[in-house]
Order: sequence, then C-alpha cells, then structure tokens
Amino acid sequence: MFRHTKRLQFEARPERPDPVYARKLQELIGGAYGEMTVTMQYLFQGWNCRVEGKYKDLLMDTATEEIGHVEMLATMVARLLEGAPSTVLAESVKDPVMAAVLGGMDPQQAIVAGGGALPNNSQGVPWNGGYIIASGNLLADFRANAAAEAQGRLQTARLYNMTDDPGVREMLRFNLARDTVHQKQWLKAIEELESDGLETPIVPNAYLDEENQDHNHTIWGLSDGTDGPKGGWSKGKDGLEYLTDPQPLGGPGTAPAPDPALYGTYSATQDAIGTVKGKAQAKAKKATGK
Repeated sequence: MFRHTKRLQFEARPERPDPVYARKLQELIGGAYGEMTVTMQYLFQGWNCRVEGKYKDLLMDTATEEIGHVEMLATMVARLLEGAPSTVLAESVKDPVMAAVLGGMDPQQAIVAGGGALPNNSQGVPWNGGYIIASGNLLADFRANAAAEAQGRLQTARLYNMTDDPGVREMLRFNLARDTVHQKQWLKAIEELESDGLETPIVPNAYLDEENQDHNHTIWGLSDGTDGPKGGWSKGKDGLEYLTDPQPLGGPGTAPAPDPALYGTYSATQDAIGTVKGKAQAKAKKATGK
C-alpha cells in the first residue's frame, strides 16, 4: 500500500520560468537513468525479492523515495513552464506550438501535457520499461543500482552547471546529495550480501567448476596498444592473464542453406567449402586434443 503526502520531499520552486531548461530537466524524469527508471527498478526488485527483511526494506524504502523525486521534478518542470510558450514569441509567430519550438521547449509539453511535465526524456522520447533491471539476483541488481545512481548523479551534476537559477540549483543540490547516499548504500549492501554468505563476487556462483577452465582467467588483447597488461587486474595471485595475440578458436561462421521457400541468396559451392573446412578443422582439433 502506498500513501501520498501532499508535500514535496524538498522544495521545487524556480526563481523564474525557463521553458528551455524545463525541457533539459525532462532527462532526469524520463531518461534511461532518470528517476522513473530507478523508481520502477527498485520497486520491481523489491516486489520480486525472496529475502524478507533488511534487503527488501532497503529496496522498498528507496523506491518510495524515488517516487517523491519524480514528483519534485515534475513540479519543477511545470513551474519552469509557467507562461510558456512565451507571449513575445506567440505574438510574432501567431501559433503557440510553433512558439514553443522556437522557444526551445518540447512542443509536447504544450500539446500533450498542457504546460506540464511528461514521462519523456529531454528529446521527447517516452520512458521505456526496458530501462529497468530486476533480475532476482540481489548482487547483480545492487551492482546495477549503484551504476544507475552514478549515471543519474552525473547527469544531475551536468544539469546543475546548465542553470544559474537559485531555486533550481537548491533542488538539484538535494538531488545530488541523495544520489550520493544511494551510491553508498548499494555499495555497502553489496559488501553485506557477501559477508552474509548470500552471494559471492561472481554472479551467479554456479557452474564455476564446470566452465571451461582454460578461458576463465584470460583477457583477450584485441585493440592496439600495450598498456592493458599494466593494470592491477593482471597482477597478484588472482591476477588475470593478458593474451597479447589471441587467435580465433572456431571455424568459419558459415550459415546453413536457407529454406528454399524463403528465396534467400545461396551458393551451394560456398556451403560445401565451408563444410569441408569446418570438418577439417574439427578433425585436426580432435587429433591434437586442443
């Protein structure tokens, strides 16, 4: 059950209208790393969580907070759009929608939302449920959450530098602080999952003995340069081995002949060549045991 309190989590009142900035702020509402994404991500992770107690509570607490962030931003967008499309532009263009375009605001804010916020990003692209991650594995999900909060804070910081409005900046300072807390909490929750013995660093911690042991510790050096092996990931007892000249391990990627009814272009000769090469490579591999 959710309840709505008729007060904002933090004040969202600009000093003056700014329809151009209102459009920019839409990214923090309906962008891939906006507040709608983390709201729905944490809600579905919480609803799908099979571990009652502290982890589920953390997810639901944070998800509910993020709903409030959507409300704050939507309120700020509406207030930034006050009086838009601007009277001056509307006078000259004689069309408020065209005035909105020339004024830099999203015309859908005028056409669809009546001068309010939308569940869209800064380009007017609708929010997509495909942005969210809710896998059922808490370690994988918490890592995704920390990354989402980092991306969200990065975008908030960029938007902070795009305005000098004291009221907008005051709200964004609050948002920056909450994104800081959320990054910290997910990183600590990751540590606790491991210390509680619920998860180990590799997700999932299954099939570690069955996976190909020849290929679970090598980094394929497939780009120019020689600095990759200098990283800390190549050092120590758990270091990974850098392959400086990795070679392909499979045969030609020849697709099989298409169904005749599909009328795909097909060369029987080429297919035969691919098949012969593939069989020869398989035979050689079997003979050498590699």
